[in-house]
Amino acid sequence: MESLDLGSILPGTGFAGIVDALARMIFAMLRISAFLVVSPLFGTRFVPVVVRIVASVVLALPVATLPGLPDGQTLASLSALPMIAGELAVGIVAGLVLTILFGAASVAGDRIASTAGLGFAAQFDPTASGQTPVVSQIFGFFLLMVFLAHDGHLVAIRIVLDSYTIAPVGQLPDPAALIAAGVLAGGEMFALSLSIMLPVVAVLLLVNLAIGVITRSAPQLNLFSFGFPITMTVTIILLYITAPLTGSVLGRVAQVGLDAVAAVFTGGLANG
Repeated sequence: MESLDLGSILPGTGFAGIVDALARMIFAMLRISAFLVVSPLFGTRFVPVVVRIVASVVLALPVATLPGLPDGQTLASLSALPMIAGELAVGIVAGLVLTILFGAASVAGDRIASTAGLGFAAQFDPTASGQTPVVSQIFGFFLLMVFLAHDGHLVAIRIVLDSYTIAPVGQLPDPAALIAAGVLAGGEMFALSLSIMLPVVAVLLLVNLAIGVITRSAPQLNLFSFGFPITMTVTIILLYITAPLTGSVLGRVAQVGLDAVAAVFTGGLANG
């Protein structure tokens, strides 16, 4: 039986060409797949791994055709390890920066729940792999809905794809710039969480002071039977009243997160 000649079936394509194309494709997927794995929306547990793999392959298709990608022989050598590590590092840092800033909603919800006495109202959060207050989960889902409503997921993907034009594939990132991006994201997260929770927490503090004065002047009033229902009622009313303000602040959180992702690629790669 005659041996099958792959070059005769696919003109101009041999086994070496297929291996080279696959190596270039996998290398082009590194930055995208690293970002998708650790980003707050695409990297959550309720997104199947198969969906992430397919998304990485589809998004990497236009990148694999860009000039300047190393060939298969270069990628098979030890000299390609710094380039591979650099692509993974910049993708992971970009996704982590967005995840850190998205944590502002969870931190604000946790502080509101603790101030209102709702810290015990917790359930298992699959994204955090632990028990988190219900208010914190509501704020987290609220941020995700705002992010999707403003097409933030599409903007994030566009930023990642545009990063290949900002810096050539395989360019080594600047470690100091990547570390600085993470530190700045952490500080910005606490500032944004403060702006989210401050209106509700400030009013609840006044309510708790008033309840303390009343229970001090009338010791026969039970703190739990008297103060707890009032605190719950005020908290629900405050969350309802401040919902439009909270939505606008969460929209700013999403925008700051997208700007931070773009800054990772422009600062971490362009200066690398």
